[in-house]
Amino acid sequence: MNGIHITDIEAAINFWRTKAPSADGAALPPPTRALAEVYAVMAFERRYDIDEAALPEAALLAWLIWYQSTPDTPCIAICSTSQGDEVCKGCGRTFAEVQYWTEMQPVQKRATWRRITREGTSWRFNKYAERAAENRAVPGG
Repeated sequence: MNGIHITDIEAAINFWRTKAPSADGAALPPPTRALAEVYAVMAFERRYDIDEAALPEAALLAWLIWYQSTPDTPCIAICSTSQGDEVCKGCGRTFAEVQYWTEMQPVQKRATWRRITREGTSWRFNKYAERAAENRAVPGG
């Protein structure tokens, strides 16, 4: 199942808490409340993901607006699938994921992002992350 992971629900809640803070410090605005209700049920039932078809309309809409604020692609413009690799060394996506990315639905893209982030083996997460850390350590870097 390509479901929406609980960490994405939580990220969307935090997005909405920043975008539309509670007017009185207690009552949640509608998008935050819709997502919080889903999050609470998932936590109570100890579920890590939920099928997008099971989301109430307001929660799905709030999640999709959050999704639009995230980077669309993990591509770092170093694609080894064009050289015949089954998994891209640059971003960690499979050849099929790279090929069909523009046709994938948001939930499928987020599942791919979650997998490549969890694996952390692509250059996106190691070589370039290491370089960025080195540049921050160097004055003027």
